[in-house]
Amino acid sequence: MHLKQRKWWWALAALTVMLVPVLAGCSTQLAEYKPNEAVGPQVDYTITGIDAGAGEMATTQKAIKRYDLNKWQLQTSSSSAMTSTLGKAIKNRQPIVVTGWQPHWMFTKYKLKFLKDPKGVYGKAENIHTVVRKGLKHDKPEAYTVLDRFHWTKEEMSTVMLAVNKGADPKQAANKWIKAHQQQVNQWTAGVKHVNGDAIKLTYVAWDSEIASTNVVAEVLRSVGYKVTLQSMEMQPMWLPLPQRRRTHRFVPGCRTPAACTTRSIRVSSSIWV
Repeated sequence: MHLKQRKWWWALAALTVMLVPVLAGCSTQLAEYKPNEAVGPQVDYTITGIDAGAGEMATTQKAIKRYDLNKWQLQTSSSSAMTSTLGKAIKNRQPIVVTGWQPHWMFTKYKLKFLKDPKGVYGKAENIHTVVRKGLKHDKPEAYTVLDRFHWTKEEMSTVMLAVNKGADPKQAANKWIKAHQQQVNQWTAGVKHVNGDAIKLTYVAWDSEIASTNVVAEVLRSVGYKVTLQSMEMQPMWLPLPQRRRTHRFVPGCRTPAACTTRSIRVSSSIWV
């Protein structure tokens, strides 16, 4: 593959408990929740999950076995159904256990708690990397510089994700975040020469985190003169032609499906066609 790893996104490296089931707790004043009693019976020994083929679902099944949680069952649903059920449980002041991961807007909207994983079933911290094709630095040095410098925290990403989830246009949400963090964005563009409408295409998988990242990057590139177009694609079509197409790719840790995983267990976040 004509790719070259450029940089780790250290800001999102501390995901030690990523994909561990989350306990949305309630205070002692809530009638439906009994804090002095075991949570299991109160949630009918059920973990509310997402899609059946998701990586965290398979890992959670392993966790159930490793921790001898024989009474517990993992309920299949979807990402949207899980967050909807989570929201209703919190509104009704009821306990709930769900499969959760970061970055995700639900951690910005709700006060959630990751459960401990002393046996390390869910693995160690993962990292977000920026990977670009060879020659990009020579062909489009300004875009290369912005991509090389681009980084933000999972909390910052979740802010844009939550805004989009509430109905905001992704472009508007990205611009709002940029205006609120202009000093940080200026560090990404410092010394970058303004280009005269050079075309660049960003292709991304339409997951909440990738929508947020791609739109922020797109707006920053537009600010330095690039004519940016965005295209949403499914995972497999975007990943398969990787060796043949001249692209820049970014990756986010954590696979939603086995087919989306590489040998290093990272998933495609977005790509830039140049």
